[in-house]
This record gives sequence, C-alpha cells and structure tokens, in this order.
Amino acid sequence: MNAALVTQVTTLGSSVALLFGIMLLWRRSLQAYVSAFRWQSAVLAAIFVAIGVFDGDPELIFVAAFFVVLKVIVLPLYLGRLQQRFGAEGENQPYINVATSLILAGILVLLAYAITRPLVAVSTLPTRGAMPLAMGLIFVGLFVVVTRKKALTQIVGFLVLENGIALLAALGTYGIPLIVELGVFLDVLMGFLVMQVFVYHIHGTFDSIDVDQLSELRH
Repeated sequence: MNAALVTQVTTLGSSVALLFGIMLLWRRSLQAYVSAFRWQSAVLAAIFVAIGVFDGDPELIFVAAFFVVLKVIVLPLYLGRLQQRFGAEGENQPYINVATSLILAGILVLLAYAITRPLVAVSTLPTRGAMPLAMGLIFVGLFVVVTRKKALTQIVGFLVLENGIALLAALGTYGIPLIVELGVFLDVLMGFLVMQVFVYHIHGTFDSIDVDQLSELRH
C-alpha cells in the first residue's frame, strides 16, 4: 500500500466516520444512535488496519481488533440491554432542533478545519489530510452530548467523542502504541460504567432517562 493510497483510504474513512457522527443529529431512536456508533467504530477499525499495514505496525492492528471487540460488539450489545430495561425513549425534543443542529454541525466542521490548518500545513504524514475530519468528529460528539436530553443518547455522544479522539491520535501520530490505547479503552469503560450508574439513578428517581428532569431537584 503506497502513500497516496493510504491518504485516500484514511480521508475517505474519516469522512464516512464523520457522516455517521452527524447522522446522530437527525436520528431520534436510541437504536439508530447505537447502529451509527457501531458502524462508525467499524470504519475506524478499518482505518487503523490500513495505517498499520502501510506503516508495518502490528500493534495498531491489535488496537483495531480490540476496537472491534469493545466498540462494535460489546458496548452496542450492552446499550441495547439498557434500552430494553429503560424503554426506547427517543430524542423527540432535543435542546436544539434537527435543522439548527445540522447547520451548527457544519459550522463546527469548518471550525475544525480552521483549527487544524496549521498542523496540517507543517505535517508530512500521508494521513494529515484527514486530521480536520477527526477534529470535526470530536466537535460533533461533544455537540451531541450537550444538546441531547436522554441519558443514553448522551452516552453514545460521549463514545463518538472518544472515537474522534482515537482517530485524531492515530492520524496525528501515524499509529498508537498498544499500551496507550489499552489505557484509553480502560478510561472509556470507566466512563461508561459511571454513566450507567447515572442512568440508573435518573430512572430510579424520575422513572425516566431524560436528564432535563434533573432540574426538578432544584425546586
């Protein structure tokens, strides 16, 4: 695999991953959120494999394997169980409506290009062209977290945010040491477990997973 090909693969894959992130902004059901996250994670794993093959880095291929196990299989299945337990509450009334969310997402992607432009200009890596897309994915994941009301969809937004961070790390360093990525996976699992406890407490108190209900605690 030559440099031009890995550039095309990483740019195309990062574009698809960003589209799956933006998809969260117009979908309403948790099942659609989880499906978008699963496919996005699969695309990221493929990008990691492509970089690992081109760079001759077997550690990155192991990272891709862990990525598939954790984010394509385990976490989506667990989110599905949480959905069955707490009901399939959709994002019918997010803090920001769909049309405005899509416009703001476009602005965030443009901002990502502006922020990463100096880095791309000085980088010589064949993956540099995809860095703005990874930064855009980080911004979109954060946007999902702060604009959605349902705790479970916020969890998916957090996972998408972490996907963006992992993608940017892989593109910007041209590979992630296995020990570093294992530490990141551990952080994700810990964050996921904390959020799960959060969901259980919200549902136990309000019989709902709408975080907007937390405002009632002030009265």
